Amino acid sequence: MHCTVSDAESILDKEFPVLDKGFARLVDYMGGDARVVQAARVSYGAGVKTYREDNNLIDYLMRNKHTSPFEQVVLTFHVKLPIFVARQWIRHRTARVNEVSGRYSVMKDDCYLPPIKDFALQSADNKQGRGEPLEKASAEQARSAMGKEQKAAYSAYQTLIGEGVARELARINLPLSLYTEWYWQIDLHNLFHFLELRLDKHAQKEIRLYAEVLFDLTKKVAPVSCAAFERHVLKSVVFSADEAAELKNRLANRESVLQGKALKRFEEKIATL
Repeated sequence: MHCTVSDAESILDKEFPVLDKGFARLVDYMGGDARVVQAARVSYGAGVKTYREDNNLIDYLMRNKHTSPFEQVVLTFHVKLPIFVARQWIRHRTARVNEVSGRYSVMKDDCYLPPIKDFALQSADNKQGRGEPLEKASAEQARSAMGKEQKAAYSAYQTLIGEGVARELARINLPLSLYTEWYWQIDLHNLFHFLELRLDKHAQKEIRLYAEVLFDLTKKVAPVSCAAFERHVLKSVVFSADEAAELKNRLANRESVLQGKALKRFEEKIATL
């Protein structure tokens, strides 16, 4: 049975802004919650099950990690994003990607410039993250310097293009802040894995903002599946064996067994409960 979802149809090809010049839009989709149910039951139609039974089935599948029915739903997004975000994003190798090529096209003068409030010092205890915010004067100075460098790099690029230098060579010195665009197609199961990682508070803010928009768009396609994902994955807490032992010790008022970073990670998980 061909599946269409009215809420998804209403947002097709609409651009939803991200960052200062970026966007994400749902270009196409195949299936929705009904397709997940059909695949799980290996049926050729809607069947005779009730709406509640269908919802309970999807919840059961997510809760017990029966992932293959979710792979039957496919979404295609058109995304405009800075290259540094794209380089993080492309590490998720379970999607099909077609990106604009600087060999064929002259790249647009679009670079991402972070807002003042996002400028921060390097974190002292997180090698891949930011820490305390910069003072306003320092942030303004850093942002101004970044903007000048972007303009200089693009101006040099334009000069090379004007002199007839091959586009594939002229693009080499363009900055990571430059916006690129791609079509990104992925099944619902692997999209959920992407969202689990990129909606996490430890993910870089810029890619997290894209993940938030993608999740909102996905809710239009498969709202019941998204609710189950949010309940059993996104907002759940998983304890390791050592952490489970620590939890039991605390409930029994016994001495802590965790130390150092392991204890800090455990405390962070407890704080989310």
